[in-house]
Amino acid sequence: MEKKYIAYFSILLVGLIFIARLFFIQVIDSKYKPSPLNNSAIAVKYDYPERGFIYDRNGVLIVANQPSYDIMIVPRDVKTLDTLEFCNLLKIEKDDFIKKYKKARTYSPRLPSVFVAQLSKSDFAYLQEKMYKYKGFYIQKRSLRQYSLNSAANVLGYIGEVNNVLLSKNSYYQQGELIGINGVEKEYEEALRGLKGVKFIQRNRFNKEIGPYKDGIYDTLATVGKDVTITLDIKLQKYAEDLMINKRGGIVALEPATGEILALISSPTYDPNLLVGRERSKNYKKLQADEASKPLYDRSLLAQYPPGSPFKIINALIGLQEQVITPQTHFYCYGGFRYGRSSKAFMKCHCGTNGSAVQLDRGIYKSCNSYFANTYKRIIEKYPTSSEGMKVWSDHVKSFGLGDYLHNDLSTGVKGVVPDEKLYNRMYPNFRWGATTNISNAIGQGEILTTPIQLANITAIVANRGIYFTPHIIKKIDNKPIQMDKFTVPKQTTINPEHFDPVVEGMFHVVENPGGTARWSKVEGIEICGKTGTAENPHGQDHSIFIAFAPKDKPKIAIAVFVENGYWGSRWAGPIATLMIEKYLNGESVRPWEEKRMREGSIQDEYDKQLLMEELEKETE
Repeated sequence: MEKKYIAYFSILLVGLIFIARLFFIQVIDSKYKPSPLNNSAIAVKYDYPERGFIYDRNGVLIVANQPSYDIMIVPRDVKTLDTLEFCNLLKIEKDDFIKKYKKARTYSPRLPSVFVAQLSKSDFAYLQEKMYKYKGFYIQKRSLRQYSLNSAANVLGYIGEVNNVLLSKNSYYQQGELIGINGVEKEYEEALRGLKGVKFIQRNRFNKEIGPYKDGIYDTLATVGKDVTITLDIKLQKYAEDLMINKRGGIVALEPATGEILALISSPTYDPNLLVGRERSKNYKKLQADEASKPLYDRSLLAQYPPGSPFKIINALIGLQEQVITPQTHFYCYGGFRYGRSSKAFMKCHCGTNGSAVQLDRGIYKSCNSYFANTYKRIIEKYPTSSEGMKVWSDHVKSFGLGDYLHNDLSTGVKGVVPDEKLYNRMYPNFRWGATTNISNAIGQGEILTTPIQLANITAIVANRGIYFTPHIIKKIDNKPIQMDKFTVPKQTTINPEHFDPVVEGMFHVVENPGGTARWSKVEGIEICGKTGTAENPHGQDHSIFIAFAPKDKPKIAIAVFVENGYWGSRWAGPIATLMIEKYLNGESVRPWEEKRMREGSIQDEYDKQLLMEELEKETE
């Protein structure tokens, strides 16, 4: 009896499953619903909207649109044609014609796809009268980007054709359509692109179009892309790019109170208009082939450098937090810091204090290696083992956003490196390492690596006395301010706020004190707090580094400048940073001689020398 009920129950269960599945397929799931796309007697035509404009923080138009025209193909509709004549019209080779036709047919015999992209107005006018002769081909109007200013290419990014990987993942796009490849164009693609419209045209048995399918009930209108306002100050951006001519490096300027990116410079850069139109592919290959200058490589986000002396600021804050120093703690410097018996175990210093007592303020504005080596040693040796001390130090450093992505809205980036006890245990498995083993960390050398945007963020943290807002590039979408927690909620470091004031004072004296390492970059009327840096470079001249914020109280700009092979911090990075601060706060500089020196100054000889050395090394391998 029980077996009979089990059989009845099984049959009932199977029946219910079939009914539920049929209900899902017929009522809920649209996959099997009748669609004009599944009807071979329907022609599909898309209407592409204009892409949204991009403005800077002050409402200056940076990116607009210009008309463009694509030759579209529907492979199944193509009739016999004079291929040679058609190729001459389109300015392509016959082999290209065959390749493009096969590609379109493989994609879909009945759906339209791009055959030749981005024709100019003159090409369109010439072809429009002749297209009737070539069945299966038609002209589709689109819009291409137009850059009103030759600036911020690395920030804005560019648009290009969708690739096969994206086509397989995202059903919105069709072959040959355009999409943001990197930068703002990529990160805010959905807002900028708008929504394309679609029209379904019915055909008769002679394949002639006879009007909208079902009176156009399936047709949709195109929705224009949303305008985007970014945080960039395009005048400051352009100004900085001019100062960086014939120099390589990265610059990032932030608004400390919000984390908004005011300038994001990668030098050398390129004209963004080069990556627009039919010459885009050719121009891209040229830019990519320039392995020496690497104009497509965003140094502000991707280049990893030793932070050099600006990192001493973090070690000072950690020392104060860990109570191994106070602002009055002093150390003596006799031309460097000795950390072993060997003659090589000596860290040189050029602070010029000549054996006199060095306290925190003087240690910062004189950039005394001995002071910070002693501070670092005390931090690590405060704990029972070097591993414990190293972990505490590393955790403090990471609280400044180092050693990890900043989780911003930029399309690229790297983590940098913050060494910890695990790294040194791997490096020295059979050796009892200690603070003097990695003493270079005291002065921002060693194993630590940072990017310009990370160093700018550190500067903003000091300006804010301990907190920071995630650096970001978006300000408004469709004229509505962005409210995202990840950008508006402050992040706190592990350093108590009271420890920042003495460090800020030391940074103020870097510029204001007659003995400060950046005294030559002083600007009348602006209280600038800065820190020079010289990062050792095994491949040539050292890198020039400078971080700064201004004004001292209620700061409006925080900046980090890296100039590759720029010798020392006050030679190139310091003047560039303070000129940018002047420009942003006052609208112009009162130091025209300094502007001229930076604009006309070149480090190209160093780059050429470095390239020659690399080529010689390859030849000798």
